Amino acid sequence: MNALVKGALVVGALIILGAGLSAGLREPAGKAQEKRSLTVAAASDLKFALDELVRGFRARNPGAEVQVTYGSSGNFLAQLSNGAPFDVFLSADVAYPRKLAEQGLVLEDDVFLYAVGRLVVWVPKDSPLAVETLGLKALTEPAVKRIAIANPQHAPYGRAAESALKSQGVHEAVKDKLVLGENIAQTAQFVESGNADVGIIALALALAPAMKNQGRYWEVPLDAYPRMEQGGAILKRARDVELAKRFRDYLLGAEGKALLERYGFFLPTE
Repeated sequence: MNALVKGALVVGALIILGAGLSAGLREPAGKAQEKRSLTVAAASDLKFALDELVRGFRARNPGAEVQVTYGSSGNFLAQLSNGAPFDVFLSADVAYPRKLAEQGLVLEDDVFLYAVGRLVVWVPKDSPLAVETLGLKALTEPAVKRIAIANPQHAPYGRAAESALKSQGVHEAVKDKLVLGENIAQTAQFVESGNADVGIIALALALAPAMKNQGRYWEVPLDAYPRMEQGGAILKRARDVELAKRFRDYLLGAEGKALLERYGFFLPTE
């Protein structure tokens, strides 16, 4: 074998060896692309706003998976107190995450405000009720047989609706017509589907694309019910604390605030 051939073989062997060492130093493909996940328990009034916010968060955090479960804040409080596996809690009443903090379940007692909720009286577009001029008095009309509100026992929007009915002097006249939704999203479904004639729901749902063109609403005056400060917390048991904090910061940042305002929420400083 001549010297030229021997040299070529040696160089080839070195190239192969170098490639093998380089491959060994690289992270496995699966590890390099490992996905990070976050589970969020969120109040039902956030359904449309948070769905949109999550899409924006994912776009800015490739590989991050965010799974949101919507429901009643009061029910979530009970579940989280008993160890439900959520990383972040977004409540329609800041009192609930504060209770979790008192139980020592919140990361560094980190309870934050993200919005102030608002109530509206909502009817389908073809309803004969003139809610725009009658307001809550429209609920006393003889044509109204069923009025949907969220269950005051565990839904903050239900408590607010009940308070508004009482403060405006119509609760006694309409209490036998009330149909209770498990949460504010189900309450909206009751009236949207025709299972109730009128509903007292979150402004955020009335402004959502799914309902905006389907009905009409009148906003309940803010002084008719207690201020609805909505708050959240990162749970101490969160599996990916860094990602949870990043999600919280995105919600409280400029893009999150702009989105919440677009869905009819006040910001906590207002």
